[in-house]
Amino acid sequence: MHNIPSGLLVTLLDNPYESLILIDADGIVRFMSSATEGVYPVPPRDAVGRHISEVSPASKLLGTLETGKAEIGRSMVLKDRQRVIARVPLIRDGRVIGAFGKLMFWTPRKLKELYSRIDTLENRLDYYKEELNHQGGVRYSFDTIVGRSDLIRRTMDMARQAAEVDSPVVITGESGTGKELFAHAIHQASRRRDSGFIKVNCSSIPADLFEAELFGYEGGSFTGARKTGKPGKFELADKGTIFLDEIGEMPHSMQVKLMRVLQEKEIDRIGSSRPRNVDFRLICATNRDLEKMIRTGGFRLDLYYRINVINIKLPALRELKEDVPLIFGHFLEKLSRDSKRSVLTVAPEAVELLKNYAWPGNIRELSNIAERAMILSGGDVIEPEDLPLVVRIASTCPQRQTEEPISSLKGLLEETERRAIVETLQKTGNNRAKTAQILGIHRTGLYQKMKKYKID
Repeated sequence: MHNIPSGLLVTLLDNPYESLILIDADGIVRFMSSATEGVYPVPPRDAVGRHISEVSPASKLLGTLETGKAEIGRSMVLKDRQRVIARVPLIRDGRVIGAFGKLMFWTPRKLKELYSRIDTLENRLDYYKEELNHQGGVRYSFDTIVGRSDLIRRTMDMARQAAEVDSPVVITGESGTGKELFAHAIHQASRRRDSGFIKVNCSSIPADLFEAELFGYEGGSFTGARKTGKPGKFELADKGTIFLDEIGEMPHSMQVKLMRVLQEKEIDRIGSSRPRNVDFRLICATNRDLEKMIRTGGFRLDLYYRINVINIKLPALRELKEDVPLIFGHFLEKLSRDSKRSVLTVAPEAVELLKNYAWPGNIRELSNIAERAMILSGGDVIEPEDLPLVVRIASTCPQRQTEEPISSLKGLLEETERRAIVETLQKTGNNRAKTAQILGIHRTGLYQKMKKYKID
């Protein structure tokens, strides 16, 4: 302390950002910063040496001398306005030798703004913790995407180009094709990578809570609302990216409000009359046909053109046959690390079965089957019998009349049943009685199913 130049100490005390007043144990003013000019009835140059009661009759610093307790964030009227101040005793060897008062905020409104920012940061931190727990700490990037085919490479090239700009992106594709993975990758490669990536699943939010979730609300705005209010997802995404998954499920009324947010770059919390500016990058995803929804009135045309600046269509897994073994091996490697097992290889016959399967559930289904095969495998090699029946019979059955994906559990079961019948008929040399016996159904039932599936 003794080595600090006196000029530096004076500059520290007499800075333009703090209004400081210092008294000794007798209440005599010993220092008053120039920043207090006009705040107290007596100017700083005339205040030193006078009693605090003369300089500021409303001051409570004498009470601080008596109690020896600090008071932080108190309200006080100075220059006919409410100010937020701090009163702190100076204690040496257990004895109060003075006290100082310091102006913290010029108005209580500044304190409220600070509290609002802290509350937003706390909510943002809670959200990030929740997301990290949900995702297991995984952050996807373009390096995470597995595939060598020309189709997947072209798709990745387009996504990388999208990452270089701030324009809205719509990622389309069937369920399970990796839309969220690509959204993460675009964010990670963008200039906003150091800010938040906020995911909103539009299909999981009740219609009456949509506005509160997206735009937030002020305290006491409605029954059940937090007393302190809550920032919405757009506020949390400030300076970062907001990912609206399943955008086709957004209620029509919210589509109108989303249009305004995209145009004005500001949001209104429920119960607030003050708009808040937000700076975000928008990425949307859907497995629905938005153009068809527009024709039927389910999606706004103006919103479609606003969000669909860059459209990235992800290929279905059945279009990436040469990548299937590579992706399957990637899942096996990850599962091996997680379970601390040696990495399994895949028999050539099993590889062919995987390549010939139609993959109605896309990559999500492939991941599921990889985990199943690893559990069922009794050795170091995954054999055809470790794969589900629906995969094993794919190469031996005639192709369906349509290459459309099986989009429901019922369709998947029917396809499995049809293929099982065809495979068994082939193995029995078209002996229908024996086929019915093997399948465990009556011969009449077999005839009915053959007619239903048009099996000759």
